[in-house]
Amino acid sequence: MTTRRDFLKQTAATGVLAATSGLALPALAQKSAIKLGYVSPQTGPLAAFGEADKFVIENFLATTKKMGLDYQVVVKDSQSNPNRAAEVTKELIVTDEVNLVLVSSTPETTNPVSTTCEAEEMPCISTVAPWQPWFIGQQANPGDPNSWKPFNFAYHFFWGLEDIIAVFTGMWGQVETNKKVGGLFPNDGDGNAWGDKVVGFPPVLEKLGYTLTDPGRFQNLSDDFSAQINAFKQANAEIVTGVVIPPDLTTFWNQAKQQGFKPKVASVGKALLFPQTVESLGDAGHNLSTEVWWTPSHPFKSSLTGETAAQVADAFTKATGRPWTQPIGFAHALFELAVDVMKRADEPGDGEAVAKVIGETKLDTLVGPVAWGNDKLPPFAQKNVAKTPLVGGQWRLKQGGKGYDLIIVENATAPNIPTGGKMEPIA
Repeated sequence: MTTRRDFLKQTAATGVLAATSGLALPALAQKSAIKLGYVSPQTGPLAAFGEADKFVIENFLATTKKMGLDYQVVVKDSQSNPNRAAEVTKELIVTDEVNLVLVSSTPETTNPVSTTCEAEEMPCISTVAPWQPWFIGQQANPGDPNSWKPFNFAYHFFWGLEDIIAVFTGMWGQVETNKKVGGLFPNDGDGNAWGDKVVGFPPVLEKLGYTLTDPGRFQNLSDDFSAQINAFKQANAEIVTGVVIPPDLTTFWNQAKQQGFKPKVASVGKALLFPQTVESLGDAGHNLSTEVWWTPSHPFKSSLTGETAAQVADAFTKATGRPWTQPIGFAHALFELAVDVMKRADEPGDGEAVAKVIGETKLDTLVGPVAWGNDKLPPFAQKNVAKTPLVGGQWRLKQGGKGYDLIIVENATAPNIPTGGKMEPIA
């Protein structure tokens, strides 16, 4: 097979950036432009993850231009479709001849992009998917841990299922419940990993004394959750958890209200990340809870601009008129990492050389320190996975009932990120 490295090696460019203490400085001129490919779901049911992409990319290009750097970004919309994600990645590699692929948002996007890059020997950095569904989902035999192998070109940074389980149970422990949990796990990369009886929620919850009711996998964009609601009612579940897309959370929660199912706690990943999902529920979104990967109060700065998390969030709201959203931080960090990697790569056109440099990265970013080779991870994942901090938050209606604030209520796994209150039961 002729790979991208075979026909691009001769187009290598030289280093790009000098930076100190998080403040960018002008760089030496490049021999040629560095071309980045970027894939995310900008349309379809996962579009909320791509809401900040335009803002982040425009600011990245403006920043690098001021620094005397010649960067191009070729943006591709996965349309929330794994097949489309793989197709546009091949276009980036073969047609657009990019130097590095960046990808964000859910295993349905990150996995096909990373898998394609690995096959084509194209360096790739991905984020916004728990590391287990990203890593395990790409293995030739996901069901056999003894066969799992590290990757040579695909690298990922985010948190893992062990982190979100710790955060969710930390929040639940602040509320008096019967410890009976209903699980909403769809038939997709996230749902299958979260509900997995070996690496997912079930074994950990059992060990912690929780009883999990899992009615089985359902298809995304379902219009009837009666079976799940009835199962949770019969089990007397006072806690609901899961990982669902925004439209499905809205359908489930409205139907639960109609059918008289009133849990004390609902901690749901993916859908409840976004203010627009909660706002679509009206007052019924009050005290719903979720994982929190990035907020304006996170104590981190951009290595490119020196801006704080609060300054970047404020700039987004000023530019768009919309409230900040969690993917802003990780989209920004992807481009921070791209510049840092290309600064250190002797031959940006040599995919093998760039991939090696990615693995050697140690950078303080807008979402915290990113470094691969973490010996706290299982040995098979240490090469390709870098961990970022995770806390838990609860949506609270603002004074007057217009909109919601996301209040951090659990930070045991990342005490450097401040809390703003305590976990409260759903009214």
